Amino acid sequence: MSDQPHKAGYVSIIGKPNVGKSTLMNALVGERLSIITSKAQTTRHRIMGILSGENFQIVYSDTPGILKAEYKLHESMMGFVNSSFEDADVLLFVTDLYEKFEDEKQINFLKDVNVPKILVMNKMDLAKGSQATDKMAYWQELFDFDAALCVSALEETNITELFDTIVQQLPEHPPYFPKDQLTDKPERFFVDEIIREKIFMNYKKEVPYSCQVVTQEFKEDEKIIRIRADIYVERKSQKGIVIGHKGEGLKKVGIAARQELEQFFGKQVHLETYVKVEQDWRKNELKLKRFGYSE
Repeated sequence: MSDQPHKAGYVSIIGKPNVGKSTLMNALVGERLSIITSKAQTTRHRIMGILSGENFQIVYSDTPGILKAEYKLHESMMGFVNSSFEDADVLLFVTDLYEKFEDEKQINFLKDVNVPKILVMNKMDLAKGSQATDKMAYWQELFDFDAALCVSALEETNITELFDTIVQQLPEHPPYFPKDQLTDKPERFFVDEIIREKIFMNYKKEVPYSCQVVTQEFKEDEKIIRIRADIYVERKSQKGIVIGHKGEGLKKVGIAARQELEQFFGKQVHLETYVKVEQDWRKNELKLKRFGYSE
């Protein structure tokens, strides 16, 4: 038994869309909890990933990307961002080589955050010359971070160094969760997210952003998990696009999702998906609450 004091705390991961926040959290936790696509705004909820050791527990929060709200859905997403840094013990601000806020006022709250702030410059594997150090200096001058590191979440470069930096900043505290707990989300949440990820990967333009997945049935026995999920779209025309010619589009999404679900749960999965229309759900506060977009 170590005589070192136990450290524990909440670590909020924030930044603009498409800077690799979800890839970073998955690398830090060592598990694939957040969905990852090349499209912006794929993370809609606050997802906690819990990493526990003998003398520490880190409760990471992956949050939606900071954006200007255009829908009620966006307002809810920004609510998850705000709640995450309000209860954070450490804040990771993730950016990359190419990111620059058009209006820094959007993140002026960083100046008022009274917890350690760590600048994480992602995608260092793509850096040329002094690009990374120049960009780090730009952000450091704006917000005076307590620590700053360059990483590649995709290649897991400097992830160990980032972990060590986070642990140094944690307060002394007993664990918040059982040491074998990995996340705060139920199994159905990850079913929804995995199916939604495959929708983002298989459809273009506005269609993926108009989709919401809800697992209606999750029955598990010793050998197989039987899942029935509904995919909601905003318009009838989108339903036809998702289903595709002779159902080929929906079939492709279903096969890809089932394969990933089997890998995620470690057993055989039988998956049924259905497409339904929920008119303008992204703009309707009551519908958003029904879909779980509330703190």
